[in-house]
Amino acid sequence: MLAHLRANLMLLVLSLLLCCVAYPLALWTVGQSVFPKQAQGSLVEGPSGVPIGSRLIAQPFSGDEYFQPRPSAASYNGAASAASNWGAANYLLRDRVARTLGPIVRYRGTSPTGCTVQEDIARWVATQPDIVARWATEHPGVAQAWVNADDTHKEAVTTWSQTHPEAVDGWKKENPDSGEPKPADLAVAFFTSSAAAFQEAWPRLIDDATWSVPAVFFDLWLQTHPTAPLEEVPADLVTASGSGLDPHFTLKGALYQLDRVAGAWAAKTGAAPWEVRQAIEALLREKQEAPLGGIAGVPMVNVLEVNLELRARMERLSPSHGR
Repeated sequence: MLAHLRANLMLLVLSLLLCCVAYPLALWTVGQSVFPKQAQGSLVEGPSGVPIGSRLIAQPFSGDEYFQPRPSAASYNGAASAASNWGAANYLLRDRVARTLGPIVRYRGTSPTGCTVQEDIARWVATQPDIVARWATEHPGVAQAWVNADDTHKEAVTTWSQTHPEAVDGWKKENPDSGEPKPADLAVAFFTSSAAAFQEAWPRLIDDATWSVPAVFFDLWLQTHPTAPLEEVPADLVTASGSGLDPHFTLKGALYQLDRVAGAWAAKTGAAPWEVRQAIEALLREKQEAPLGGIAGVPMVNVLEVNLELRARMERLSPSHGR
């Protein structure tokens, strides 16, 4: 009996030493000595030497002068890595893609109207007096998503409901066993009752860049103009990755953004537009990489690394640099 206990105890101790001490220590030693940068999280340092991100995790960028990463269902939160899990039949997925397309899509070749797609959408919306009510009625889930987006929106609907008791009563009649309505339950009534005011000053009343007129109404505009000659947009610019943290986008996706980025830097630095565009395109070609050394996949670009190097090069390209 004692012999069996002693053998089991020795096996337990040996297993603990191997699995909990020796193996982790070996991995730590190899990682710190052979792959120190990767072992520390592949951190990317800013100009001052302070880490500002990781090469492995995407982060959002604001401003037209920077390349934008892929959309993220996790809002680029490393602690909440996830996909939306919306199916192809879920209108929220179509809405998210359309919302991303609206502000960036371009006409193929010469514009048939002499305006950009975004200008044409804004002009069309101005001629549709019922567009907001139609949007809210046809797509109640999207209206509810706006209400649930943050507490400010919920408070706005709650305040509105206090002056519109008929909307609350109407909801209760349709849902007699559901108690008091939540703010999202009144989303459709909230938008339809204030449709004229929303349409007149949408960007001001919806204080969110992702709720601009081209973003929200692009899908309705496209359904009304199905033959519009639109340029194809790289898929990775409008679809989120499975993790929501993909730090790369394709070189094709970067080149699609080149006109916007180059134009913004030309205006900001005062350098010649052609020179700026040429320098940024050269940077993208220089930074491109492909999975497995190019054996598989398409050329990719790390968004954080490119944007950091982009800022440094554009500062040197400015006519005032070195004065």
